[in-house]
Amino acid sequence: MWQSSPPGSIYDYIRVASFSIGPDGLIEQWSRRAAGLFGMASDEVVGRDPVEAFMPAELRPDAHRRVGEILDGKEWTGLVPFRIPGENAVRGLAEIYVMPSETGAGERAALCIVVDVRALRRIETDLAASQAIFGQSPFGFVLFGTDFAVVRANKRFATVFGGEADDHRGRTVEDYLARPEAERLSATLERVLETGEAVTDLQLVGTPPGSLGRRHWSMNLYRVHSGSGRPVGIAGLATDVTQRHIAAREAASARRNLALLNEASARIGNSLDLETTARELLDVAVPGFCDLASVDLYQGLLTGEEASPASWGRHHQESGTGSAELRRVAHASAVSDALPGVLPGVGADAGDSGQPALGSVHRYPFHSPCAVALRTGRVEDVPGDERGFVHSTLAVPMVAHDIVVGLVQFSRTKGSEPFGERDRALATELAARAAVCIDNARLYRREHERALILQRSLLPPGDPEAAGLDIACRYLPGNTATEVGGDWFDVIELPGHRTALVVGDVMGRGLRAAVAMGELRTAVRTLALLDLEPAEVLSALDEVARGLGTPGGGERSDGFGAGGGAQWPSRAAHKSREADLSEVYLATCVYAVYDPVTRRCTFANAGHLPPVVAEPGEPALLLDVPPGMPLGVGGEPFEEVEVELKEGSLLALYTDGLVESRDHPLDEGLDAFRHALAEPSQPLEDVCDHVLTTLDTRHGEDDIALLMARIQGLAPDAVGDWRLPRELRSVARARELARDQLTAWGLDDLVDTTELLVSELVTNALRYGEGEIRLRLLRDRTLVCEVWDAGLVQPRRRRARDTDEGGRGLQLVGLLSAAWGSRRTPRGKTVWFELALPDGEPAAELSVEQLLSMY
Repeated sequence: MWQSSPPGSIYDYIRVASFSIGPDGLIEQWSRRAAGLFGMASDEVVGRDPVEAFMPAELRPDAHRRVGEILDGKEWTGLVPFRIPGENAVRGLAEIYVMPSETGAGERAALCIVVDVRALRRIETDLAASQAIFGQSPFGFVLFGTDFAVVRANKRFATVFGGEADDHRGRTVEDYLARPEAERLSATLERVLETGEAVTDLQLVGTPPGSLGRRHWSMNLYRVHSGSGRPVGIAGLATDVTQRHIAAREAASARRNLALLNEASARIGNSLDLETTARELLDVAVPGFCDLASVDLYQGLLTGEEASPASWGRHHQESGTGSAELRRVAHASAVSDALPGVLPGVGADAGDSGQPALGSVHRYPFHSPCAVALRTGRVEDVPGDERGFVHSTLAVPMVAHDIVVGLVQFSRTKGSEPFGERDRALATELAARAAVCIDNARLYRREHERALILQRSLLPPGDPEAAGLDIACRYLPGNTATEVGGDWFDVIELPGHRTALVVGDVMGRGLRAAVAMGELRTAVRTLALLDLEPAEVLSALDEVARGLGTPGGGERSDGFGAGGGAQWPSRAAHKSREADLSEVYLATCVYAVYDPVTRRCTFANAGHLPPVVAEPGEPALLLDVPPGMPLGVGGEPFEEVEVELKEGSLLALYTDGLVESRDHPLDEGLDAFRHALAEPSQPLEDVCDHVLTTLDTRHGEDDIALLMARIQGLAPDAVGDWRLPRELRSVARARELARDQLTAWGLDDLVDTTELLVSELVTNALRYGEGEIRLRLLRDRTLVCEVWDAGLVQPRRRRARDTDEGGRGLQLVGLLSAAWGSRRTPRGKTVWFELALPDGEPAAELSVEQLLSMY
């Protein structure tokens, strides 16, 4: 039967050709493969001398001799270089097999078989590389035929699935994988063979022969073609990724544990009630961590005994009768309620199931795992009941500050994974967090009075002073039956004899409200020293408040934007004892900055009640200051309102305890407050007393903070204000103006220092600033000098090098002044310094160390 070489056969790769030489030594027959090899058609070659056509010139004499010998009947084999037509005289190397032949007339001829040596060398190299990759690969390599049977497998593949590599020829995917996985792989092989699209990271699961564990493989599949492009099979590269899956599972478990800890941080400890904290712990643990859980606390802790907590568990060492008395304070279950008594505290009575009921007082036997855990402070495993469905229980002591305060038991039922080492660590952490909160609650009862003292210490002194203001203040705490509150006020001196007036109120009650109040008050003082605009202070304070905690509950927006025409929030809902305790991190605040030179006051409001102003001879009015949102809400900018106050006006800032009561609406309380200020000309202390005695404050329900200030601007002769052109002679002019003004004020002792420092600041304004320069001197309790310019670059104090001729101006300002700094203005910046007024004593001279510090 005749057969032909199909496309894709070995002859497509090795480039074999044939031609014949006639008796005359010329080419007589020229095959198609010869045409493909030499690049010349039959009509170009037949009848030509092969030596002249293909051989290089220097080899032709010897080649003619060889051809003659062949025609004489000598067979010859050898390597012959030849020219490759069309390749710029590139030489090829052919292995020629020459066999003498005879024509029909008996004449001698020759048949030549030609093999391209270059192609043979490439095939040898490719075979060697293929064998190395296939045989030495650390990954499982398998080649499927077009019928999806294994054609070839490497040694690594055989190591996983048993036997030798040759034993796998002819096997199918069903021989390696269970039916679902085998069907999925077969479908993928069909798709790759049909479309030619490679598949990467195909995940397969199976159990190799002789192995008890399931393995995971990642398989890459691609179609394999012959030299002519005909598909001949599918190659697969399999990688064992079992360890990767194990690591991913452990990472997922770690992420779940971390999420559980984050949830515990947010949900545990929002109350100072012991039983509530225990329930919060179980709310987090069930069902996210376990199926059943219970909490026992020492009875001495719950009854408020003054004895040391260590003595509650001393019974463990002093007798063998069992643990000290504990009370079951909480339990939780994620399983059917029809299964009572299977876990301590789950609907069980101590009499019928041996487990304590909720609220009961009990002891654990001395040698029981629970007693051992309480005694040693270490986690203990509680054996499960073979007849029950709880198969894994952890008895975890609740340890706070090296003191055991109780015991929590976590249990998992059959069908859930048993507790592992990671679970033991997580259980310990959960119990420890709850224990710290419980211990804090215990300490709160004892430290409540100290907290009250601390709260009072955060308030400013009783007689604060400020330039251009007469100030009086009152703070009335709730009675002893109420908890610590979060009201505060403050008076902060700012550069330029300006004053910041602050009144705020943290929503909520208790120790956390007082602590939050202290943090916010400290933040306000810090921000005020940065000399920011009032709206900027509240924006930054809002970020601080949001960082203190996450405000919770849908009641956050109660009272804002409601009907009735009110322009400020009602606080009744937020003051409720039942309100979400996380609301202690919401706060309201009014921040005002008063300038005694211009008698202008700039207000910014964060959800607080509006300031009240009473001008001489006029009724008191509520200032129209946009209330804004409370601190801690975020997302809304704060607005500023600037008001010019008349000389002798009365400004009042207050908290809601002064005007709000359960017995009357807020509007009535505000009206009563305004009417109580009908005589603002009285001494300020008397006005404060009159307000508190007149208003029906129902004192005891809430803290009350009242801050009142009478406007007394600086006298015109206490201010020197000049504008200087941007030219060098302005430095001398500034010194002259300062000297003349200080002489007029009788402050001759400060002339030299002031001239020097004014010279430095004006020089810096000329060198680094922009626009017109303004010089201002203010005399009050101290002397303040301010230099204004339109530049935005803030001055920076630096250490000059030994060779520098300048750069020490701000060092001089810092050494010679009582204080100095800079602040932004709407049109640039202001650099200022402050000097104490002379007290008759000679001014202190700079020490050698201070002078050397500038070099």
